[in-house]
Amino acid sequence: MNQENAVDPWYKQPWLWFLLIFPGAAIIWCITMITVSLNIDSSMVTDDYAKEGRGIAMNVARDQTAREMGLQASLSFQERSASLSMETNQSGLEAPYLILNLFHPTLTEYDQTIQFRPTGEGQYTATLNQPIDGRWYLDLRGPNNNWRLKGEATLPLSRPLTLDTRNDDQG
Repeated sequence: MNQENAVDPWYKQPWLWFLLIFPGAAIIWCITMITVSLNIDSSMVTDDYAKEGRGIAMNVARDQTAREMGLQASLSFQERSASLSMETNQSGLEAPYLILNLFHPTLTEYDQTIQFRPTGEGQYTATLNQPIDGRWYLDLRGPNNNWRLKGEATLPLSRPLTLDTRNDDQG
């Protein structure tokens, strides 16, 4: 009793396709992830560590200058305006303008720069394009960029925010 069974060709074998599903899915997933990683901008990663290090040293010098000048700022935000009051232990701090940089913690496309103009002795005001809300890192600088006050806040605030050289975490 010699009966021959017809064998299906290799591409019709179910176990072959079952075994090939897993490596095939891994290859497709890998190609998808490589495509996604190449097309998404990673703004939180820096390539120039030496430049970043020099910038940190300059910022420390700016912080020290602000500390020596005894600078303190009180900042308040309204709907579409901001007001700033500066105090110092030195005379003649009057600047033609002050710059406030607002840095979003994770997304650089939301970063903003606000220019304050003087309205009186130690008083400054600015008009905002849109109301600002959310968590922000603040960096206040003079026109010569030789001092810096920094802080952190969740906007909008119900009370004025104080930026000074004693503490880095406010808000």
